[in-house]
Amino acid sequence: MSSDPNSYSTVVQYCAVMATRRRRLSPDERRAQLLDVGAELFATNRYEDVVIEEVANRAGVSRALMYHYFPTKRDFFAAIFQRDSDLLKQTSEVDPELPMLDQLLTSLDAHIDYFVDNPETALLVNRGALSGDPLIQAIIAEELGVVRQRMLDAAGIEGHERAVASVALQGWLVFVRAVCVEWLLHGAISRVELRDLCLRTLFSAVGELGQ
Repeated sequence: MSSDPNSYSTVVQYCAVMATRRRRLSPDERRAQLLDVGAELFATNRYEDVVIEEVANRAGVSRALMYHYFPTKRDFFAAIFQRDSDLLKQTSEVDPELPMLDQLLTSLDAHIDYFVDNPETALLVNRGALSGDPLIQAIIAEELGVVRQRMLDAAGIEGHERAVASVALQGWLVFVRAVCVEWLLHGAISRVELRDLCLRTLFSAVGELGQ
């Protein structure tokens, strides 16, 4: 066999496709497979450069089947982004018995990790072609809502104080996304400085409630 790594990877990919074709997948398994293939392509290419036909070819399915699951490329990307968001909500969930600051740091680190691990996606949905898309923004809004609810519950405040904190936290979560994007683009500060900036801004926003 050729020592060319590209030839080797092509053979491996071909074998994987043929193995998948031989084993009939359930609809859920097929959908997950397509999302996996798409996630890899979107992670290494611009949104505009990803072609649905290539996803179908890599997955070893017809274009018709691909469009059966995902009518448009936008729907396909949104499904990948929704899966990523669901996973982030799981990984950022922490033990409610931990001190409030520990919970906050764990959740904040999980969100920064997401931006580090998925820079193309993070930039696309915050500054790129899909930054104003209603479907994408709805996924982001739902994710921020879950995080805000967790923080309010962890703080244990009620009544008017909770309403004030809720407004402040919404603004802070939007701020965190904005500075993480800026950090990805320019990297002018370290990750530690980024996290400290987010924490200081939170405590300034909520005032005494943050204590």
